[in-house]
Amino acid sequence: MIIMSVDYGDVRTGIAVCDKMQIIASPVCVITEKDREKLAEKIKELAIEKKAERLCVGIPQNMDGSYGFRSDACREFAGILREKTGLQVDFQNERLTTVSAHNILNTVNVRGKKRKEVVDAVSAVLILEDYMNTIKNK
Repeated sequence: MIIMSVDYGDVRTGIAVCDKMQIIASPVCVITEKDREKLAEKIKELAIEKKAERLCVGIPQNMDGSYGFRSDACREFAGILREKTGLQVDFQNERLTTVSAHNILNTVNVRGKKRKEVVDAVSAVLILEDYMNTIKNK
């Protein structure tokens, strides 16, 4: 099953997708869009193009396990995606994925404007990898 992950942001949203065997998660793009409806439409188009069968939205969880206001925004957006795409939308904890993405980009020496352009897509890959591991361990 091809799964597409979404690292939802107010300005930039990272997208990643896995192969049918759910072995490799790859970055697709970062969408710069503030309007949630337009963003959901762009993600729908990508889901069709990539033949995604399920979506996974990263949801921020606090270090104590609680959910904050940002989690509510992610859940609301996931509802819009579910409505627009008709696909199952699951959630995956995205705690510290942006920090990890920055560490990965440090390792490969990606800096400045280029980093800003890709960090959300790398975060989406990390969310998708965690989600695929969760599925495999169930």
